[in-house]
Parts: sequence; C-alpha cells; structure tokens
Amino acid sequence: MAQQIHGSATAPMPVTPAAHATASSSGQFVRFTLIAAVIAAAAAFLSETLGLHAWAMFVGWVAWFTRPASALHGVHAVISLWAGMLLAVAGHFIVAFLSPSMGVAALPVAVFVLACVAVGMRTTPVLDNMLAWFVGLVGFFALHPENILTGLFTLIAASAVGAGAGYACQRLQQRFAA
Repeated sequence: MAQQIHGSATAPMPVTPAAHATASSSGQFVRFTLIAAVIAAAAAFLSETLGLHAWAMFVGWVAWFTRPASALHGVHAVISLWAGMLLAVAGHFIVAFLSPSMGVAALPVAVFVLACVAVGMRTTPVLDNMLAWFVGLVGFFALHPENILTGLFTLIAASAVGAGAGYACQRLQQRFAA
C-alpha cells in the first residue's frame, strides 16, 4: 500500500482516486453516484423505448469511461469502439471465407488478424484506445446478428446512446465537483 511520510509518522494513502474522493467528501461521493445512477437509468429507459438492447447501450457507456479525462478523449474512445465493431464485421467475413477450407482453425486465424489490428492501433492518434477496440469486438460478437448491416447499425445506435449518457454523466459530475 502506498504510504505518505508526514515528519516521522506514516499514514496510509488512498491507492485509487475513488478512495481519496470518499475520504475527502462523502457528500460529493453520493452526488457522483446518484448522477451516474440516474443517467444510466435514463439511458436504459431510452434504449428500451427505441427498441435497443440496454446491454448494448452500456457498451458505449463503458467505452466512454475508458478515457474519462475529457470529452475529446471520450469521443476518441467511441471512435475506437466503432472501429472495433467494424473490425468484428471483417472478422465475421474472414471466418465465413476460411471455414470451408480450414474448419475450426478459421476462428483462431481470424482472431489473430483482428488482434493484430486492434493492438497495432494502440499508438495511432484518435484510434489508440485498445480497450475500446476490444469492447467493440466483444459487443458485435455478443449481438450475433442474423443480418450483419442491421446488427451493426443497431449496435452503433445503442452504443451512441450509452456514450451520450457517459458524456452527460461526465459533464454533470464535473459541474458538481467544484
């Protein structure tokens, strides 16, 4: 555990920002929690109202908060998320193309190609959020759409709701942080 030295005595330091926030202001912790809960519930309601999967909305929410430092980083995370979804479509076609000749080996080959792309983009500006790439891949494969294009657009729409909710949450929490 991290220690901070105050003269001759040592006191334990919080190891996470959340632990520090709770130590400094339980009221702010409660406000931040309630803001996130209300916005997440509203986004889930909106998703259901639009006929979108709430879990797919949370794909966008999770991607947004992989880089919560600023709105710009959040937008970059969503771009990486959607790139991961597009990459998953390519992976779907790679498996379909290779399966007749390679059988079950087609999937590991496709995963190797997809991982090379997703991990390889980690130093590319705007597209450098490797975690969001993989969340996009997982989201698309979890949806398992019968129609690739419709499934992709549905997932993009749902994740946009989640990312928008993440942005709203971030902005409101920043407003109440002062």
